[in-house]
Amino acid sequence: MRNLSLICQVAQNSQGNWSKLIRKICIFTGSRADYGHLRWIMQEVQDDNQLILHNLVSGAHLLSRLGETWREIDNDGFTIDTRVELDLENNSNLGTAISVGHGISSFSKSLKKISPDMLVLLGDRYETFAVAVSGMLLQIPIAHIHGGETTEGVIDEAIRHSITKMAHIHFVAASEYRSRIMQLGEAPNRIYDYGAPGLDGLHRLRSVTKGELTSFLGIELKNKIFLVTYHPSTLDSVASEKNLVELLKTLNLYPKATIILTKANSDFGGDKINSYLEKFVKIDPKSRVLSNSLGLERYYSLMKLANVVIGNSSSGIIEAPVIGTPTVNIGTRQKGRARSPSIIDCPGSGHDIECAINTALSLTFQKKAARRISPYGRGDTSKKIVKTLKSISLNKILIKSFNNITF
Repeated sequence: MRNLSLICQVAQNSQGNWSKLIRKICIFTGSRADYGHLRWIMQEVQDDNQLILHNLVSGAHLLSRLGETWREIDNDGFTIDTRVELDLENNSNLGTAISVGHGISSFSKSLKKISPDMLVLLGDRYETFAVAVSGMLLQIPIAHIHGGETTEGVIDEAIRHSITKMAHIHFVAASEYRSRIMQLGEAPNRIYDYGAPGLDGLHRLRSVTKGELTSFLGIELKNKIFLVTYHPSTLDSVASEKNLVELLKTLNLYPKATIILTKANSDFGGDKINSYLEKFVKIDPKSRVLSNSLGLERYYSLMKLANVVIGNSSSGIIEAPVIGTPTVNIGTRQKGRARSPSIIDCPGSGHDIECAINTALSLTFQKKAARRISPYGRGDTSKKIVKTLKSISLNKILIKSFNNITF
């Protein structure tokens, strides 16, 4: 971030008039998942000489067991202005609830000190919910990205809609999500359909070579390449674990495939999933590898090389179709999100997963995926979002009238 001591409090506009320098934008990121979508928004704010970027970093970013992904933020040239430590070691339901309570207290103190003009939040994590509560109670205008979506298999569904009601500006990733936010009573003129900002990185990030990826992973990338990311389904942990067991059994049917797995997030059940993945990799470490965090460049580069993306991550729903890689989406975690024709949804039985993988690997389906059809835009979203953050009037923005819809 710019050295604030060197920033003048006034700026000259194109007409030669002097006006107060506008808007300190505080952007919160709590995990590798939301950072992948926020990275280019942060860049656009940082590059604008009339905006001040303040990065608030917390959650899984600061955990060593999940790869200390704050280092990626630092390596990308951003200053981590404020860190808020959360106790995420106990990821039971009670532990999560306690973390939210502690988070509200800690984030409130941090936001009071930062005193931003706007707070930017993305998605539906419980850490993000805690920040939203703090911002709302401190009367800080909140801009929420990726609202209006549905993911029926996880508690994120309720959190996402709750953040929508606390937010004052909404940036949705697809047109159907705009309609849903209007159903929640939000004013149409505060809802912007610009697409998914995470897609911006597909055009801006460097492509990592196959040799570099081989060196990083420590295995040869040969034959068919499977990229696997599986997270807990927090509202049905029994089915989530059962589906994972079936998935790993099915992957054993492809002994010649190179399988790259990424660790699950810090939600309840994530540690158990990672334990299963570690045992799976030990069976054949020459063709299987488990990564704490690949980083955006390596992750997207692997996705381009992969023959199929498998699991239940939103990256298989949003990024993979634009890259042109088929997705096998397992279970209900992503149920309700807008779909591309390159996504195969399947229940958690081994037979269904095997059929879906074989379909995804077929030449016919590979050609379908290569059409790169997506409801989430083409990757020019961040500039539009930051332009709106910069220009929208904040006068009386905290006052929200419920937008009634006549049925």
